[in-house]
Amino acid sequence: MNRFPDILAEDQRLALLRFLADVPGWAANSSVLQTALNAIGHAISRDKVHTELAWLAEQGLVKLETLPGIQVATLTERGHDASVGLSVVPGVKRPRPGA
Repeated sequence: MNRFPDILAEDQRLALLRFLADVPGWAANSSVLQTALNAIGHAISRDKVHTELAWLAEQGLVKLETLPGIQVATLTERGHDASVGLSVVPGVKRPRPGA
């Protein structure tokens, strides 16, 4: 049985990937991503966004560029595949069919 914090992290990671898949250039900064997560009910700090982006980068799902005070995340092909359910990545919630 998954622990609730693990379920939240998996959902937040999927949401981050899906947000990136929906923006032109597949890239967004951490401030925009934090606002998007808050809009869907994930009250999350900027530090937590940076932590989740670093985790996604370790998995090869995003590439990160660190600028003064902000990070820019760019979705990779592998990240896109995970965001639409074409690949399964442990630690990332798998989207429902048709979602």
